Amino acid sequence: MLAMVLLGTLIPLCLMVPGAGGGDASTASDAPPPSMAPGAKDSSQAVVKAGPVRDRIAREGLEVEFSARPSTGRSMTEDEISAGDYVDLTFRITDTGTGAPLQGRFPGAWMDYSRSWDGKKALDLGCKERIALYLQGSLGIRPTMDLNSYFILVMNRDATISVIDPITGITGITKLYAQINLNQPAADWAKSRDETRLFVTMPRSSEVAVVDTETFKVLRNVSAGRDPVRVALQPDGKYLWVGNDASTASESGVTVIDADKLTAVKHLPTGRGHHEIAFSEDSLHAFVSNREDGTVTVIDTQRLGRVKDIKTGPLPISMAFSKLSKALYVADGEKGVITVLDGRSFKVLATIQTKPGLGAVRFSQDGRWAVVVNSRENVALVIDPSTNRVVHTLAVGKEPYQVTFSRSFAYVRSRGTERVSMIDLSELGKAEAPPVVSFPAGQTAPEKAREISLADAIVEAPGEASALVVSPADVTVYYYMEGMNTPMGNFQNYGHMPVAVQVVDRSIKEIEPGLYASTVRIPEAGSYDLAFLLDSPRIVHCFELTARPNPLLEYKGPPLTVNYLNERRTARVGESVLIRFRLTDPRTQRPRDDLKDVYITYFVAPGGYRESAPVRHAADGIYEAALSTGRSGTHYVYVVCPSAGVKSGDLPFLTLSVTDKSGGEAGPPARTREKATD
Repeated sequence: MLAMVLLGTLIPLCLMVPGAGGGDASTASDAPPPSMAPGAKDSSQAVVKAGPVRDRIAREGLEVEFSARPSTGRSMTEDEISAGDYVDLTFRITDTGTGAPLQGRFPGAWMDYSRSWDGKKALDLGCKERIALYLQGSLGIRPTMDLNSYFILVMNRDATISVIDPITGITGITKLYAQINLNQPAADWAKSRDETRLFVTMPRSSEVAVVDTETFKVLRNVSAGRDPVRVALQPDGKYLWVGNDASTASESGVTVIDADKLTAVKHLPTGRGHHEIAFSEDSLHAFVSNREDGTVTVIDTQRLGRVKDIKTGPLPISMAFSKLSKALYVADGEKGVITVLDGRSFKVLATIQTKPGLGAVRFSQDGRWAVVVNSRENVALVIDPSTNRVVHTLAVGKEPYQVTFSRSFAYVRSRGTERVSMIDLSELGKAEAPPVVSFPAGQTAPEKAREISLADAIVEAPGEASALVVSPADVTVYYYMEGMNTPMGNFQNYGHMPVAVQVVDRSIKEIEPGLYASTVRIPEAGSYDLAFLLDSPRIVHCFELTARPNPLLEYKGPPLTVNYLNERRTARVGESVLIRFRLTDPRTQRPRDDLKDVYITYFVAPGGYRESAPVRHAADGIYEAALSTGRSGTHYVYVVCPSAGVKSGDLPFLTLSVTDKSGGEAGPPARTREKATD
């Protein structure tokens, strides 16, 4: 059932496409395309040419026009596509007879490497056969780029972020795609507008980690002032704002970071206490709350200077800016007052008197409604920004503390119950109060967990009407489909305690009626097949895209490729397990037999116990190491080779589930390779 939810209308087509019945999941999945080096080729291998792409097909009464052009300002030339470029891909779908756009569809699209720049063929499969393999969701037969996918990012209590692939996860093979290792545990995070970067605050190290969401590696750790907690990107994407919850007045305020250059440009003391951050819709002003001082500081984002400080009550606990009323709403937890400030004059437009105990305030995606929770009264207040009045007071779970919106519902998470409350937005504003429904996200209330994060524990899942919910106490992420009574699936977290959830959306989107688009980064020079699939009417076609070599782009992939050969991935405590793997050169695809300093390192979750073991060379690039299973738990095994520049975490890792003598399983078995990052 979960497969049907995540893949939507694509699943039935798997049964109609020839070649959908098989696929060897043990084939290499993380190896880069074949070598770009010139070499001998037979007469059937034609040298490909680069250039702008524009193509169209007409089938089943529809016309599909495909185009691919370099994104503005990112290409070597105006028209040609080069390796390393960001490329805008678009599919315009119209009715052949009337020219009317085909709206509200979810076409499938996959981009896969087909020929190297010198004409060497990569895969000898037809378009239908490729799509059939992609729909299976197996890790070993993934395309170069899946334009229907998204990744679930789970912030953990320790200094890690788990990256889960929900599409691959539903096949039952694996869920954990990568692990991001941070210098210190995270407090909050924010995505760039194009979702290619993730900014993560680390209070203990006074830094913001910048994560590349293509490789899921930390690009840089940026100094962000003392005790950085909240982080927010202004709407135009120019500056990243970090709230510094320092104890001294001179260090308490905000640090402003250039989001492109990844350098801190200014620190602004604003006041004492925890800081929430909001922006005007035009990005001209930033608003910073100062919880202990009872003020909100207005900052001019052009000159990065203070405009004024505004008294809003003794405990400004939450803020949100309304894009419809162009006003800032500040909730005071002690007095129970919501102060409405004009976004231009910064004068008080209204005060909404409620009861003490106010918490988070959020606006719906269309800006029509605001929801404010009250943890003392166990209610959610619905505010109409057009009148600045409370229109509904709705009973929710015990001690509500977070609000998240999908397009149709407001989700309210409460500390004192495992159930998540849902408010139907279409029922708001009517004479009768809307019903509040709920569903269980696990079996244990969040208050039973050792830590509750400031970052959101609920996030809307892309595409379908669904949401992802973290249950820290259950150590699980739940997948919920709107309209159901219970979650439809869950993702385990391999021994880490989850505290917050986020998504990185790679899917193709309808940006205007009938126009579906995505932006991708071309990894290598050569020719690519862009497989396109429409459900109804059924259209299957492969367009072609070619990228020329980029002399400014050096190979930045891993120096080695690892392929684990272990079929058995479980063991009992006390067993010695032989780990076997093959190392190859990713550019030549030849085995590496000359490596003298290879060894494995492994750690056990939970607990973080670390150990290493020497490796001996067997033959044909195959290496072996004996792993001692001294304790139960999930063992994460990494290959290290200093002479090749390979550190722990640079290559995909292997997981081994070790159980105690009684047979109790300590963690989920690993049935295929998984990718890890630093």
